Amino acid sequence: MLVYTVPSTALGRHVWDSPGSFGSGDCVEDGAARMEILMTISKIASICTMGANASALEKEIGPEQFPVNEHYFGLVNFGNTCYCNSVLQALYFCRPFREKVLAYKSQPRKKESLLTCLADLFHSIATQKKKVGVIPPKKFITRLRKENELFDNYMQQDAHEFLNYLLNTVADILQEERKQEKQNGLPNGCIDSENNNSPPDPTWVHEIFQGTLTNETRCLTCETISSKDEDFLDLSVDVEQNTSITHCLRGFSNTETLCSEYKYYCEECRSKQEAHKRMKVKKLPMILALHLKRFKYMDQLHRYTKLSYRVVFPLELRLFNTSGDATNPDRIGPNRGHYIAIVKSHDFWLLFDDDIVEKIDAQAIEEFYGLTSDISKNSESGYILFYQSRD
Repeated sequence: MLVYTVPSTALGRHVWDSPGSFGSGDCVEDGAARMEILMTISKIASICTMGANASALEKEIGPEQFPVNEHYFGLVNFGNTCYCNSVLQALYFCRPFREKVLAYKSQPRKKESLLTCLADLFHSIATQKKKVGVIPPKKFITRLRKENELFDNYMQQDAHEFLNYLLNTVADILQEERKQEKQNGLPNGCIDSENNNSPPDPTWVHEIFQGTLTNETRCLTCETISSKDEDFLDLSVDVEQNTSITHCLRGFSNTETLCSEYKYYCEECRSKQEAHKRMKVKKLPMILALHLKRFKYMDQLHRYTKLSYRVVFPLELRLFNTSGDATNPDRIGPNRGHYIAIVKSHDFWLLFDDDIVEKIDAQAIEEFYGLTSDISKNSESGYILFYQSRD
């Protein structure tokens, strides 16, 4: 059984064992994969005003309880960069990722890239003499704006788009560096044609975040099942009112019937046939990033609108929708409002709101489930959840 747990770092923690956390339909099947939440990135429509200054935070935690070699630093907002700050905090407190980035920093100096700037930022936080404070991620923001015009402005951006871009960019940089190292090891004039035609080796980004989905299609005439694998760094799931993450994941794997003009061409029958199609998880990642699709395009409004639906997310998540051969069972909406990060560090929870960091009770996580009705638009709701696997 694979369990996803929250290590000493997490954004929003959710426990499956919590009574009343799920609807009566959210039963857990035996042999389900389990995971515990690391953190959650939440988007709120108005700037969060709660917070305490650095000295108050250190005093509240206390010298005896303050984790050894840990640092809690807020990040300066350089003009609607909360989407970036919240993701950076989430990744910093994702310990496997942090350790790999800091290890990269210790390697021989390379030309400046988004990864070197990220490593410099993480190293700056990790080596601070003070335990709490504020750091301006100016070098990283400058490099980000230089590399991608989407972020080269002072407009609010989508945290999920940024997370996706950052992980893919880091992976691309690592693969390119590895390719250059191999070429530099070859005699002058030689070309490694075999490696040039082969897919790049996975990086530590893939080792941490990459999972595999399998798309299964079963012909209803001959019962033949065909499958196609697809890798992912995060999963995007639809949300519904007054549900849970478990319910959303069930919906992700619902069976779809292909019929009428959407019939499936069966190689065995050599003709188009009705079929059942579903998506299942074949390989779970070390850290599962779940993106809640809270923005929906409304045709009548000609714009995106936010879905502030109440979606309960547990501290411990058990996955049941794995495949039988699983290796381990006008852009409105995203560009408005404010992002914060809620992180579990060791045995307590912290709220990172740009340069403000404060300690919160675990019960406060429930405030970020969303609304039971659409009365208010100024809602606080989980947007990206990080769960780490637990053996």
